[in-house]
Amino acid sequence: MAASERLTIENSVNISVENELQAPAGRTSGAKLRIALFSGNYNYVVDGPVKALNTLVGFLEEEGHEVLVFAPTIRKPAFEHTGRLISAPSIAIPGRGEYRFALGMSGGMRKRLDDFAPDLIHLSAPDLLGYAALRYARKKSIPAVASFHTRFDTYPRYYGAKWLEKYLTGYMRHFYARCEHVYPPSQSMADELREDGIGRDIRLWARGVDSVLFNPDKRDLAWRRSIGFADDETVVVFVGRLVLEKGLDVFVETVSRVDGVKALIVGEGPERARFEAAMPDAHFTGYLNGEELARAYASADIFFNPSITETFGNVTLEAMACATTPLCAKAAGSASLVEHEITGLLAQPTSDDFQIALARLKKDPSYRLALGNAARKRSLDFSWRAILLNLLDNYFEAVTAYKPILKTS
Repeated sequence: MAASERLTIENSVNISVENELQAPAGRTSGAKLRIALFSGNYNYVVDGPVKALNTLVGFLEEEGHEVLVFAPTIRKPAFEHTGRLISAPSIAIPGRGEYRFALGMSGGMRKRLDDFAPDLIHLSAPDLLGYAALRYARKKSIPAVASFHTRFDTYPRYYGAKWLEKYLTGYMRHFYARCEHVYPPSQSMADELREDGIGRDIRLWARGVDSVLFNPDKRDLAWRRSIGFADDETVVVFVGRLVLEKGLDVFVETVSRVDGVKALIVGEGPERARFEAAMPDAHFTGYLNGEELARAYASADIFFNPSITETFGNVTLEAMACATTPLCAKAAGSASLVEHEITGLLAQPTSDDFQIALARLKKDPSYRLALGNAARKRSLDFSWRAILLNLLDNYFEAVTAYKPILKTS
């Protein structure tokens, strides 16, 4: 890739791919970093943030940097993780037993961290483990940065505890204000964090997509027929964790009100049984990855993501790479990927507005196809290597520009 080539991540944000004249001196001189990464989940449940973190660790190790990951673990993880992983003490989250809640940093973990002597600490969740790591960083005068993956403070509204939101948002302001950089994955989420006063120095860490794996050629009509969809039927696909905060109720209500569409549901989660009961005519595949996931995206006609909790939307980008027309909530994350009426449709996150948009896409296949082709073209802008090199540059800047602050007890 030429040094002058540039990658457009947002309409108004350009990231230099490999312009060594602009890269921090540490990277251009070949300096290597030791990075301690703390996460609430690294291998026991597959989701977008976990995929991004594992991709990051693999890239850093390929570039010659050392990484040590601290996260909760289980006996039978969902997949083989990348890099060295130290288990953190944790308990299952009540009501959401598939997820673990890290209980902080044990003495053994602290000893491993001391021996590793990190140059930088990367936090991916504002939980007890992340807070303990942040305190460690301040005590040892080590710069700490944080990637922002989820608006955890919005989750209580889906579980009858909306009153908790303001307190969680206040805690997040406190946590992220103590980080050198905060890395949201989209410009719309960066704008939202600034508006809410979360983080001091906010910079993008976007996501990439494998455009060879995810592409329109994976469309498979024979597979569609085998799971009950006729060639002339309009198939709407949902991909993601089957949990309330993904907007499952809105998905059900919207699809059920538009005649002539069929639903394809890809994913697992605690709400699957209720989701299946509400959509008896839908086809549920369970969790898919790799070639099977790419085939599911490409074999559908519309990708419908009603979630308003996305900070980026990896699944939306994967669908776009498959030229499957996206219909998404007009909210942070999706709004940074989908350009309304150019690469897909955005709608207010209500079943009424989604119904109008979905009916429009169903009624006009040529319009839908044009949007899908434009979405595929847009997805090609998202190169993992360019994005991760930019994050590495931010790492070096955080290390070289760091000015120790007063230590805390």
